[in-house]
Amino acid sequence: MCRMCDQGRPPVDCESRRDFLKASLVAGAAAAGVFAATGVASAQETPQGTGEEGRRVLIRGGHVLSMDPEVGDFAEADVLVVGKRIEGIGPNLDAGDAEIIDASGMIVMPGFIDTHHHQFETALRSFLADGILVNDGKPENAINYYEYILQKFSMVYRPEDVYINELFGGIAQLDAGVTTVMDVSQIHHSPEHSDAVVKALQDAGRRAVFGYFEGWGDRAKYPADARRLKEQYFSSDDQLLTMVMGGEIYIPGYEESWKIGRELGIPVALHVVGTFGMRPTFDQMAEAGMFGPDNIFIHMTGMSDMAWQKAADAGSHVSLAVPIEMAMRHGMPPIQKALDLGMQPSLSSDVECTMTADPFTQMRSAFTLQRAFANEKALAGDTDVPRLLTSRDVIRFATLEGAKGLKLGSRTGSLTPGKEADIVLLDAGAINVTPLNHVPGAVVTLMERSNVDSVMVAGKLRKWKGKLLDVDLPKLKRELEASRDHLFSAAGVEQDLFRA
Repeated sequence: MCRMCDQGRPPVDCESRRDFLKASLVAGAAAAGVFAATGVASAQETPQGTGEEGRRVLIRGGHVLSMDPEVGDFAEADVLVVGKRIEGIGPNLDAGDAEIIDASGMIVMPGFIDTHHHQFETALRSFLADGILVNDGKPENAINYYEYILQKFSMVYRPEDVYINELFGGIAQLDAGVTTVMDVSQIHHSPEHSDAVVKALQDAGRRAVFGYFEGWGDRAKYPADARRLKEQYFSSDDQLLTMVMGGEIYIPGYEESWKIGRELGIPVALHVVGTFGMRPTFDQMAEAGMFGPDNIFIHMTGMSDMAWQKAADAGSHVSLAVPIEMAMRHGMPPIQKALDLGMQPSLSSDVECTMTADPFTQMRSAFTLQRAFANEKALAGDTDVPRLLTSRDVIRFATLEGAKGLKLGSRTGSLTPGKEADIVLLDAGAINVTPLNHVPGAVVTLMERSNVDSVMVAGKLRKWKGKLLDVDLPKLKRELEASRDHLFSAAGVEQDLFRA
């Protein structure tokens, strides 16, 4: 009996075993020959060099949801990517020397865009699952966002905490198919904190808008340090990172941040929340004509009809975080208000200390809430019933409208030849989707992050066949947990996994 035979099992003829191994090797060589001849990557092989100049990749035979009315949609078509850009879309494209990615059974669509995410809070995930914004005096709301997240935890972040929280939050969203984010980190306690944010956004390898918002303490340089940051990190437009100026109107002296943002020619973004008593200030700004197309208004809850009309007339953008707004007492998400004024909102995840940052949750929440409003009117016999949002509408909010709101519409948000290749492949053959009957409906009403098969940012594969690329997750998890332990200890908050 040879040494390869299994002890304790019925003997296998060694010559037969050798014949089997020989056949396996031949089959393996044949498979390798097929790859060499066709360029089709198997599930075990990751295409190399994607995103590099001149590198040609053909995403073949997918269900293409372009989100570009002029390009259209295709039950089965190809997407040709050259370097970082989309070169062509259509059936049976000539592959030439392109490497082929088999997308049969996949929905091929633009990457999702999150227009408002506090990534610095990643280590605090689920801590505030039951919390609201501010303390209302009731015992169950003693642990709230303002007192715990802003007044306790955020004050004790070190630059190294900022970095790992930002990085982990970014790659986690890549895993969920979010290829672009506006990061809103109110953690700029020093220039080193700001630099850590930028470094993490760069290292995450996805498209990101760096939101330069406030910080606290003697070393905080907000808002003046915006000039250094813009010159040091954002002098080129040909990169994945861009910049937005935080212009929170609840901070005394907000006028200076608006002035600097407009001096630098970057959008000015801010939370607009009635819970924090912002309505009078917002009304004054509206009447003074301060709004413009460079403004990104987050939430827009509790504002007057006059201010809404001024924002719409100015071409300002509205970012909604529907599940968070409902859960944390921001006020009812004003999705119908925006639509009635002709404003097409984008969607955002907001805070992971309260809820998940995946795009499917955001889309489903917006979809069901607006329809609940409209359906209730219909059932009550109201003759003025708004048009029901469709699955395609909320996908547009989560892609193209997000790109427009972040001033990235010429670069991303749709599968359009000439735009950069921010693309996701969604598994439509998975058990929670099959059989596929309606592409937009499947994305919005059936899918979740497990359906995100592969993700490409500017032509470069960042996730392949369900696995993130170039990421040491065990190491990053250890670093995030160490950051969490420091934050709880330094903030004087007990770690209690089963807090009531």
